[in-house]
Amino acid sequence: MKFQKTLSLFCVVVLGLAASASAAGDGWMTDFEAAQVKAKAENKPMLLDFTGSDWCGWCIKLDKEVFGEAAFKDYAAAELVLVELDFPRGKGQSAELKAQNEALAKQYGVRGFPTILVLSPDGELIEKTGYQRGGPEAYVEHIKGILAK
Repeated sequence: MKFQKTLSLFCVVVLGLAASASAAGDGWMTDFEAAQVKAKAENKPMLLDFTGSDWCGWCIKLDKEVFGEAAFKDYAAAELVLVELDFPRGKGQSAELKAQNEALAKQYGVRGFPTILVLSPDGELIEKTGYQRGGPEAYVEHIKGILAK
């Protein structure tokens, strides 16, 4: 019994380190596999942001108007696992990260940016969406509506 508790604690610590090591900032993770582990462990849906963070106008607008605002950040911290899948033109990326992002874009049929996917904690697609007008509060309601289906 003591071994199981120690093992459980060890797993929680490792998951926490993996999550922090794969973070893009403000709660966003970049390692999809680590995000899946976290989503399952916390029983939270994942929100995937396929973005061109340094060139896509609508992506930049979504980040500034919604993802960068406290109303969204607070909701997401409590209810979602956030995953940024970036396709930059001017920023460097590791070969592993680029390959992961391209494989996921192909897997989910992403054809443009921004594409937002809401996945179950098990990684099943719930809905595909994108930019929505109205700011962070409206976007939170949009995501809540998707999850309520």
